[in-house]
Amino acid sequence: MDEMNKELFENIKNSISEIVKEQKIGIAFSGGVDSTLISKICSDMNYDVTLLTIGFPESHDILFAKEVNEYLKYPHHILEIDSNTFPTISSKIRQTIDTDNLSWNENCIAFYYVSKLANSLNLDTVVTANGIDELFCGYNAYREAYSGGKSKINEVMLAKLDNELKMMKSVNVVSSEFGVTILQPLLTSKFIDYAKTVPISEKIYDSEDLYRKHIIRKLASEVNVPELSYTKRKKALQYGSKIHKALLKIR
Repeated sequence: MDEMNKELFENIKNSISEIVKEQKIGIAFSGGVDSTLISKICSDMNYDVTLLTIGFPESHDILFAKEVNEYLKYPHHILEIDSNTFPTISSKIRQTIDTDNLSWNENCIAFYYVSKLANSLNLDTVVTANGIDELFCGYNAYREAYSGGKSKINEVMLAKLDNELKMMKSVNVVSSEFGVTILQPLLTSKFIDYAKTVPISEKIYDSEDLYRKHIIRKLASEVNVPELSYTKRKKALQYGSKIHKALLKIR
């Protein structure tokens, strides 16, 4: 592991140690590189990890999470969303968080189900990998910003971080119904400050870069995350779970 990856690895572990005090934790898990990396690191740090996956039956996230965990072999629980009760629950959540922001509604719905699943397993702490996409150029918006140079990429990053930090407060309002706290160790001010020092060239190569997050993928490879996870292109939670598709039908 080179020095830059060692530094990333240590900063992730330190942030987890500082934020995650419970030994027994759930991890919001899609099988993608971010959630799999966090799961692997937490498990290697001797946390008692249970993977939590939600989605409509036969959704991408459920199928892919199962496939990735054939390699990890961690305790893994899945909650399939019931299409009959989904409209009522999504309406209730929209009223709770009181916003028309589609992405916020989709994420809050997803974490409602994650929290419900955690509660059914007597877990009151769920750890997420939120922050990686914002800090390591995971979104397509970074490709679009690339031609504007470092200042434009940083401008997008600040806006994405601001949105994510505010959204996760709403997520925790929703999860509190189940007595569950959603923790984001990679959205602490200390980790954000560190991640901003990582060269952009380690995150995104050019405006055609469909994979991005290269230093994250490299670290995932080095800590033995399954290859099918760290070579997979991003699929956002609301799409992988089919929540986006279901929500558009009832709006």
